[in-house]
Amino acid sequence: MDYDFKKIEKKWRSHWKNNQTYKTHHQTDKPKYYVLDMFPYPSGAGLHVGHPLGYIATDIIARYKRANGFNVLHPMGYDSFGLPAEQYAIQFGQHPAITTENNIARYREQLDILGFSFDWDREVRTSDPNYYKWTQWIFKQLYNSWYNLDTNKAESIEILIQKFQENGSYNTNADVIENWYKNLDVTKFHFGKDFQGDFSATDWKSMQPEQRELILQHFRIAYLADTVVNWCEGLGTVLANDEVKEGVSERGGYPVIQKLMKQWNLKITSYAERLINDLDTIDWPEPIKEMQRNWMGKSIGASVLFDIENHDEKIEVFTTRPDTIFGVTFVTLSPEHLLVKKITHPDNKQQIENYIKSSSLKTERDRQSDVKNISGAFTGAFAIHPFSGEKIPIWIGDYVLASYGTGAVMAVPCGDQRDWNFAKYFKIEIKNIFKNIDISEKAYTEKDGEIANSEFLDGHAIHDAIKIAIDKIEEKGIGKGKVNYRLRDAIFSRQRYWGEPFPVYFKNDIPYLIIDAKLPVELPPVDAYLPTASGQPPLARARKEDWKIFEGDRMETNTMPGWAGSSWYFLRYLDPNNETAFADKSKIDYWQNVDLYIGGAEHATGHLLYARFWTKFLYDRGFIPFVEPFKKMINQGMILGRSNFVYRIKDSNTYVSKGLKKNYETIAINVDINLVEDDILNTVKFKNWRPEFEKAEFILEDGKYNCGFEIEKMSKSKHNVQTPDELVEKFGADTLRMFEMFLGPLEQFKPWDTKSINGVHNFLRKCWRLFHNSEGVFSVNRDTPTKDELKILHKTIKKVTDEIDRYSFNTVVSTMMICTNELTDIKCNNATILKSLLILLAPYAPHIAEELWEKLGEKSSVTEAAWPKFNADYLVEDQFEYPVSFNGKMRYKISLPFEMPPIEIESLVLQNEQTLKYLEGKPHKKIIVVPNRIVNIVC
Repeated sequence: MDYDFKKIEKKWRSHWKNNQTYKTHHQTDKPKYYVLDMFPYPSGAGLHVGHPLGYIATDIIARYKRANGFNVLHPMGYDSFGLPAEQYAIQFGQHPAITTENNIARYREQLDILGFSFDWDREVRTSDPNYYKWTQWIFKQLYNSWYNLDTNKAESIEILIQKFQENGSYNTNADVIENWYKNLDVTKFHFGKDFQGDFSATDWKSMQPEQRELILQHFRIAYLADTVVNWCEGLGTVLANDEVKEGVSERGGYPVIQKLMKQWNLKITSYAERLINDLDTIDWPEPIKEMQRNWMGKSIGASVLFDIENHDEKIEVFTTRPDTIFGVTFVTLSPEHLLVKKITHPDNKQQIENYIKSSSLKTERDRQSDVKNISGAFTGAFAIHPFSGEKIPIWIGDYVLASYGTGAVMAVPCGDQRDWNFAKYFKIEIKNIFKNIDISEKAYTEKDGEIANSEFLDGHAIHDAIKIAIDKIEEKGIGKGKVNYRLRDAIFSRQRYWGEPFPVYFKNDIPYLIIDAKLPVELPPVDAYLPTASGQPPLARARKEDWKIFEGDRMETNTMPGWAGSSWYFLRYLDPNNETAFADKSKIDYWQNVDLYIGGAEHATGHLLYARFWTKFLYDRGFIPFVEPFKKMINQGMILGRSNFVYRIKDSNTYVSKGLKKNYETIAINVDINLVEDDILNTVKFKNWRPEFEKAEFILEDGKYNCGFEIEKMSKSKHNVQTPDELVEKFGADTLRMFEMFLGPLEQFKPWDTKSINGVHNFLRKCWRLFHNSEGVFSVNRDTPTKDELKILHKTIKKVTDEIDRYSFNTVVSTMMICTNELTDIKCNNATILKSLLILLAPYAPHIAEELWEKLGEKSSVTEAAWPKFNADYLVEDQFEYPVSFNGKMRYKISLPFEMPPIEIESLVLQNEQTLKYLEGKPHKKIIVVPNRIVNIVC
């Protein structure tokens, strides 16, 4: 019988499903191993061959760990909220739930044919109300928590309220929104306009509940605040920075502007230091760690206050270089800074407003990266230098961000290149405070040298001057030393329909939480998935009676961002059907955090950072016993597609072959790779592909149309997508699994090229033939294995085990190929040897392994078999192959026992017919024997 992969794979997929072969049990007597993939967003396009790369790797590890005695958790689910399904709903009116369900069904079909060992009983979907009930519950915990700087952790808001009742705000070391009291409507309180945030226990007790809540809002980890956001009118929602490219939305290409909106925020900044420090405790790729460190952007410096001429307000700046304070020649505010409108001189008002409007069209990323185009506007106001008393012009410039520091910088053009460029462009004074340093051509940004022209800092080295300056700033009461982070609190509101509803309602504009017993708050039906005419989110279209739960004056109509559900999904897999908790404590204590996590590096500062934040928060509140979600992480590289091109002669419907296009003015057009074989276009299929090509004409080379090609990202728009379905149909799932691993190291980007897939398929056919005779009949012997057979097997056991332990998946395939070839060469069909070979093969090619395992007479699944143990004794040689030389020139080799004495070696060599041949009947002068090294005959 030949290797009928279609029949075999269909049989075992059905068997595994019917027998729940991969169901995970709560076996606390076994060591656990939790292996996880970043779960996919189920798009309508389905999977292409690049998607399963990481899934195959985790499946290999899951099967390998099971064979080594671990209780393995290997689940899968779907990140099923998201903008694409909502955009489809807007376009075609189909509810996103239907679109999502259809997409999931397609994904599941494709995943199943690849033979993954997922425990599908643990599937989660972030859009399932039974799942997002617990996302809402976690939000409630965030809302009902504050960050205690004394204990350095999040605690229940009730503890803070108790502190306020006993001592007011005094001696309460809380991480609170900076200058939070400026956001309060002081007319609602018993305080005057000079209220600076301090209140006594008596003050607290005398407040009305609504007044207390307005204060608590600024201490909660989940809080409402006016925030500058990326607003996309075309999509009707706020976008994250990574969803905006060059001022337009990545999806749809709609304009994006900066807009101030009241949004839910999460105080991730409270965790900045822990997020940085704990990177040292996890086994993650160093580039990912460095991206997170840079994203958080820790810097040490000072906060300094500048008075404003003819105004009561002060400008607060943060600087990492307080030693340069005497080099300040202007102050720059971000265009969004709250003081801009207050201090702008009437003569400058129109110019400032125009500049603010133009700046709003740029994203923060654009503003940071655009260093060539210098722009700004003068407010007409002046700050007062805190030491010299000099008047300093106040400008606005979009290179200053409202979200970083205080949204204001003290500009020192002699020591900062962007300030230098700005000053040169607008002809602002540049003072030199560095001794013997030329700043005529550029700023001096090094930290070596001596300070000059700076009063009390004159003559001090820069490093010393930094500390002296901070001391003087604090002594004068105009600021303080401070640690600052580039990281901003996470915006947690989206103006979308297809997302988690907030468990929040409002009374008199004060937010309140829906009680646990009424969760989940489900998405209500709406008549359209667009924002309302007044710009309110789509949920504002829902009528009061449309909500299953409606309380207060109104429900919160924003939804949570896509990363809400993905920040904790790995915990729900532990206990996915629990209705009373997000997971049972005993299961959390057993499974703990993820041992191996595989996914893309593109999530470094999004999902991965937020998951770490939520994990630390849940740890602080006592819900889980660990502080990091993923112990080890591997980023799989992208599989790149091979695109093909045809070349249309301009203003015609004629297509010229690649080698002739230099003779014409042409336009390259992506062509479906299924119409091309070995870069030769099937012109008949091309003409039938799309109506516009029906009457196409061709200029050929030697009767053929040669296409161009390029290696690039797989994409529907480039027509270079290869689906796994086609290859599974042609070669089988086991071949595809092994081939994807064989392409190269998991972490590397790899071009997709199926030229070698036949080689992998032939390898599996060769494995099959080891178990069958030349007539195709199953045939193995039950004899004791030979020494040569055991040597080949144990050499392979060692190599495969070592390589899987190193996550070197591609080299395992080549090792298995070598083993199969060697066993074929010695005509091995020994059942003992082949049984161990199947266990080694099973993680990569589970279907064929199960079939042959059954043929060997095994009653249980190969997945239950123990991993073969390496025995080094089988690799120990009992003979040495001596090179025999004549006058130093090697002529032949002879195998002799390791322990043979030199005198016996000498005798056997001299009697050998090869020796007699080379001596030609002449006597030898002497023979030199070096045991287990060489034999040399001197003639």
